Amino acid sequence: MNLNFNAYGLVLLFFGALMAIMAVYVYRRGTSAVRWFGLMMGSSAIWSITYGLELSSSNLKDMLFLINFEYIGIATLPINWFLFCLSFCDKGCWYKKPLNITFLLLPSAATLVMVWTNSFHHLHYQDVKLALNGPFPMVDITPGVWYRIFTVYFYILLACGCYLILIKFKHSDSIYRKQNYSILIAALIPWVGNILYLIGIRPIHHLDITPYSFIFTNFLVFLGTYRFKLFDIVPIAREKVLELMDDGFLIVDEKQRIIDYNVSLYNYTTFPTTEKMIGHTAKEVLREHPSLIEHIENGFVGRAEIQSTINGEVKYFEAELLVLDKNNINDVITIIKLQDLTTAKKDAILAKEQALELAKVNQLKDRIFSIIAHDLRGPMVNLSEVLKMVAYNELKDDEFKKIAPTLSKDIVYTTDLLENILHWSRSQLKGFGINKEFFNVRNIILNEINYHLPSANLKNINIIHDVFPNEIAYADVLMFQIVVRNIINNAIKFCHEGCEILITASYQNNGMLKVCIKDNGVGISNELQKKLFTEENFSSRGTRNEKGTGLGLMICKDFMQRNGGDITVDSEEGVGSTFCITLPTKA
Repeated sequence: MNLNFNAYGLVLLFFGALMAIMAVYVYRRGTSAVRWFGLMMGSSAIWSITYGLELSSSNLKDMLFLINFEYIGIATLPINWFLFCLSFCDKGCWYKKPLNITFLLLPSAATLVMVWTNSFHHLHYQDVKLALNGPFPMVDITPGVWYRIFTVYFYILLACGCYLILIKFKHSDSIYRKQNYSILIAALIPWVGNILYLIGIRPIHHLDITPYSFIFTNFLVFLGTYRFKLFDIVPIAREKVLELMDDGFLIVDEKQRIIDYNVSLYNYTTFPTTEKMIGHTAKEVLREHPSLIEHIENGFVGRAEIQSTINGEVKYFEAELLVLDKNNINDVITIIKLQDLTTAKKDAILAKEQALELAKVNQLKDRIFSIIAHDLRGPMVNLSEVLKMVAYNELKDDEFKKIAPTLSKDIVYTTDLLENILHWSRSQLKGFGINKEFFNVRNIILNEINYHLPSANLKNINIIHDVFPNEIAYADVLMFQIVVRNIINNAIKFCHEGCEILITASYQNNGMLKVCIKDNGVGISNELQKKLFTEENFSSRGTRNEKGTGLGLMICKDFMQRNGGDITVDSEEGVGSTFCITLPTKA
């Protein structure tokens, strides 16, 4: 092959070789759109290199031989351009259908066959001859029928690709304007070059300037790839990935302006959903997250847990920040991902509260077992031994009469203890329910006064009530009865002989009924008052050395709170105590 290189051929050879290298490099980047762009550069490189060799050839045989290879690039270039546009515009599903891709490839395959067998039918070129009227020999081609068919096919694919690009960027944000201009201008250049060739406007009569125009197209798109981050910032991956994420995702530039985000970000801010975030600053969009804004401004990299208040609700988030700084112009960006941890955080707090509650229950359980093992077992063993001695006549009547009061106290104590343990255990059972109902408070109080009269009479204590008839409350009757019984029992226990216990009831402005049990007994110190209703509860001896369980008031507090009420105490040492119960009056 005899080659005489000229400026036109050398330009094509140089840029064709450069494009071949770039095509390999771009193809290795791996993403779908970029790979198709790399294949398009490869087709253009084949066309440029072989056409450059054709322009450097001096005889028709060599030129026709090179044209056969040249059409490998010409026939595949419009396909690669169209597939690049489909992938770039997220329409890749179209060419994945076998029928569509077959329909797309057939004209190009047929064109290659027509070119390689043209000497038999002359459907692609009617006539091919050597033109020597220019500065160097060139091929003078008379187009055939198939040449015109392929030209139409070529233009249809170019037009379809340009249309997809135009629609893609028509709905893009203004932040992508430079990228838009880059690829739109690149798409128009081959049209201009080929149309000028077809209408005869050429630097040299038979010179085809189309491959030169595709060189400009490829370099403009390549420029957009690296100068304007065409394939990194344009929302291709955004549409495929970011919009499917529940996590909030945004990208800000060096001026903290938002240049990209996903729809889920609206769930992490009160920014209006009808307004686009592009172009706004991070301070404007993330005003509910001051700590996150501070991280962004300080260039923080890594993960941070933040707490924010959105629409009056406290929420917890994990923010992950990544700063990309390659020390190039417009190359500093910060990528932020927001993940909602509110549910997990609340679950963790609830689990911690439940663990603490379980620890308290276990502590109380251990206390109850200790009471059962010691306080409950002791009186029962004593009673058993006394009964054995009576049965075997080992105990005289006068001796029995001396210890009878002590045994009676032990039995009363044991009964109270068993009752409290029983009620507490029942309330802790899974599935235990509260049977709320309307009831007459005066009737319950009268019953409890009658129940405690024997023990009150032993200490000459006067129990007075000032409760009007038909005062109604809405709660669990049994629980209320247990609470009143425990408080009256404690009042008798800590009263001296001749004391007085006053029980009153009155309606409150907040729709509650307040029942107070007041005594003028020994009273309770301020320090001990703080421990009355807690797990640190204690047992004190009464004025006649009566024992207590240390469980009653804690159970009373629990029962009242379960019924939507409460129990409080006001006491002074040496003066007396007043326990007040509040109960709902409405369902």
